[in-house]
Amino acid sequence: MPGAGNSKLLAAMLEAMPDAAIAIAAEARTVAANSKAQHIWQRLSPGEFLGLALRTPDILEAAAEVLETGESQSVEWRDLVPVERAFEAHVARLSEFEIPLALIVIKDVSETRRMERMRVDFVANASHELRTPLASVLGFIETLQGPARNDTAAREKFLEIMRDQARRMARLVDDLLSLSRIEQHLHVQPQDRVDLVEVARHVADTLSPLAREYRVTLRINAPSPVFIAGDRDELLRVAENLIENAIKYGSEGAGPAPAVDITVVAIAKEAVFSVRDFGHGIDQEHLPRLTERFYRVDTPASRTKGGTGLGLAIVKHIVARHRGALNITSTAGEGAEFRVIIPV
Repeated sequence: MPGAGNSKLLAAMLEAMPDAAIAIAAEARTVAANSKAQHIWQRLSPGEFLGLALRTPDILEAAAEVLETGESQSVEWRDLVPVERAFEAHVARLSEFEIPLALIVIKDVSETRRMERMRVDFVANASHELRTPLASVLGFIETLQGPARNDTAAREKFLEIMRDQARRMARLVDDLLSLSRIEQHLHVQPQDRVDLVEVARHVADTLSPLAREYRVTLRINAPSPVFIAGDRDELLRVAENLIENAIKYGSEGAGPAPAVDITVVAIAKEAVFSVRDFGHGIDQEHLPRLTERFYRVDTPASRTKGGTGLGLAIVKHIVARHRGALNITSTAGEGAEFRVIIPV
């Protein structure tokens, strides 16, 4: 083990590092570890075998080889318990001490890997969502140019389907652009004075024809104006997405007189905007993933009703930009409630 003076120097050096750092000697005996490493692997203890705390054979093998050859190595691995996490480690030899030491610097790349997977999934999902209607449109065009060239009835039918598919692609592109714009300005909190009650009533009036189509009664509980610092257009988008979803999906299984309750109140220093339906409800297993891009509880039903799978992702990002929170609660057979809470 290093002498007292060198031990303090080593400990100070490890503590100054931005990532988890561990120094080990021969036979993988732990010499020192900084607080970041001890927070992740609480069984790290000077003089103990590193494998007791860090059960990763690749690290132990790399450290042994570095101590023997002096050549640095890099290792990647995943821990599956208690939660899945990904790590990258760089192992190098320290020759400035009385005994050879291997310095292991470990970076937690779980979030980076998760974001990479999300980007890959996002591109794949967006491509899939566009490919289906595009293939449909191209197929009908080829049919109209060939067998149905002179078939008036088929032409009218196919043109109507092509128009619907083109509108679906346009909605998807619009939502993708909206999501991109919101993400670009996520760090900038809006500062305009906006009345949430006026926003809710405006959207309810706009969606009243859709509510009549689904035979849904919109009930508004907003006794007095509720002002917040926000972006009116974005808040209109939040209200529109939540109320439209409640009308389309919350009316199913809601009995002979389906209704949607829209509430806007100020509680303490928070504005609460909630949309409550009384339909089938949402199974608990789906709730944590509802705001993921392209995640749908019922994919065919969502597409049939014009959904792009991005509505709640847009809502989540807008609420985050307003420094608020989105809470979703549901009980099977009793409907669902979406609550947006924004500081007044």
